[in-house]
Amino acid sequence: MKFGIDRLITEEDLRKRLDGRRVALVAHPASVTAGLVHSLDALVAREVNVTSAFGPQHGLKGDKQDNMVETGDEIDAQYGIPVFSLYGEVRRPTERMMDSADVFLFDLQDLGCRIYTFVTTLLYLLEEAARADKAVWVLDRPNPAGGPVEGTLLRAGQESFVGAAEMVMRHGVTMGEMARWFVDHFKLDVELEVVEMRGWSPGKAPGYGWPEDRVWINPSPNAASLNMARAYAGTVMLEGTTLSEGRGTTRPLEVLFGAPDVDAKAVLAEMDRLAPVWMRGCAIRECWFEPTFHKHAGTLCNGLMVHAEGQFYDHHAFRPWRLQALAFKAIRSLYPDFPLWRDFAYEYEYDRLAIDVINGGPTLREWVDDSEADPDDLDTLASADEASWRETIAPHLIYG
Repeated sequence: MKFGIDRLITEEDLRKRLDGRRVALVAHPASVTAGLVHSLDALVAREVNVTSAFGPQHGLKGDKQDNMVETGDEIDAQYGIPVFSLYGEVRRPTERMMDSADVFLFDLQDLGCRIYTFVTTLLYLLEEAARADKAVWVLDRPNPAGGPVEGTLLRAGQESFVGAAEMVMRHGVTMGEMARWFVDHFKLDVELEVVEMRGWSPGKAPGYGWPEDRVWINPSPNAASLNMARAYAGTVMLEGTTLSEGRGTTRPLEVLFGAPDVDAKAVLAEMDRLAPVWMRGCAIRECWFEPTFHKHAGTLCNGLMVHAEGQFYDHHAFRPWRLQALAFKAIRSLYPDFPLWRDFAYEYEYDRLAIDVINGGPTLREWVDDSEADPDDLDTLASADEASWRETIAPHLIYG
């Protein structure tokens, strides 16, 4: 199969359309060809006139470990072109940045989750390109979480850098499909080209969202595996809690929680009592870890590890958002006074709890904290939103 970048460097007719135009590349470490050549190097080798590059959160090099760690602009040492940061002094490309090129190639590997900030970076680029009369080409890549959608819709007025628009948490589309929806939803007058993949079959074995013949490369420092990408639409919610998400270990965001004062086996049993159907599609096992940094650094934590991989993975049964919600509910049931929600500035949002910023509203937190609310209550709310989102995105799907 071919990703968008592979088609661009191998199909002369596509590249000819860039002749005489200045080209910018939005990229990160996972922006590579089938041969693992970085997209910037591959484009220059094909004599594309690359005049600037852009790095999203974590930087073009992917060297920034945590959230809210900014990257500065720089000059590329090899090619002498400016490398602009879209997670530094600004999140939106400035007029000066937009003046650096005529066509902007967006080549970011996404995780299929609303909160992953590359989605918002895509929207901001499209909006600024519309204002500056520039073209945007999305060099499409797979959604490793595949086509299933899950979660409640972001509520109007809850937008943030981790919530670009009214979509569900696990959005089920590629960046090319998302770009098409953004243009329609926000009525953007922009020249958009989606360089579609060839041979990608979402939702089908053996690879489902991710083709088995492709190497996984971290698109951000803590996106270390396909298992993480599949679980992320649930485990990312841990960032809004006092529970460890495994940062400071070798398997971040692949656990349902870790904490020094929570009995993981008891939580697992309570989850099974509350909603066993929400635990399907993966294996869950007790684990122990001691983070070297971040939450509970240097302290032994008991937790639950998620395995949405190998023989344990059922693509169509696995529902990570519900699974993570269930873990929270079980903890609240067993430990009613546990200080679950972390009160801190999350992605520069100071007036809302982080868990609400992450979920695009207070619905999930309120359900967890309501002792009378049961799994059916959350399922009813989420199912209606999921059905609405499927209908919304249907006209913009490319791959079926």
